[in-house]
Amino acid sequence: MKERYRTLSAVMLMLIRENNGKEEILLQKRKNTGYMDGYWDYSASGHVENMESMKMAMIREAKEELCIDIDIKDLEFVSLIHKINGIDTIYYNGYFKAKKWKGEPKIGEPNKNEEIKWFDIHNIPDKLVDDRKEAIKNYIEKIPYSEFGWEERNLK
Repeated sequence: MKERYRTLSAVMLMLIRENNGKEEILLQKRKNTGYMDGYWDYSASGHVENMESMKMAMIREAKEELCIDIDIKDLEFVSLIHKINGIDTIYYNGYFKAKKWKGEPKIGEPNKNEEIKWFDIHNIPDKLVDDRKEAIKNYIEKIPYSEFGWEERNLK
């Protein structure tokens, strides 16, 4: 029997709060992951496991990485980014927003997360993983789908 092609998919959480009339996003600083360590990333992110929907994965990742509970009805789809890294790693990254959760966000995986911090969504750090910057732009501009990294590949 022919082996079916499997895709890599991941989810990223845009945990959003209002503070003094401004929208803020919670970010984490990556460490010891082997990918973009020292850069800011969304507060919770990870791979979608076998037999798990993107929303189910997002709820699991929020619990593991931030020690918070999010009800599935409180997750709002923001954007899907079809991303290519290098020459052959293709991801489907689903970005979800939550403005409601139970618990106080804290670092749940200190071996992978150096710190968490709230940022004005219009004033994010320069050292933020690139496709996450694009997802924030997509959120602000209400763009449901984009592609990342394909331009460089198509030019070669």
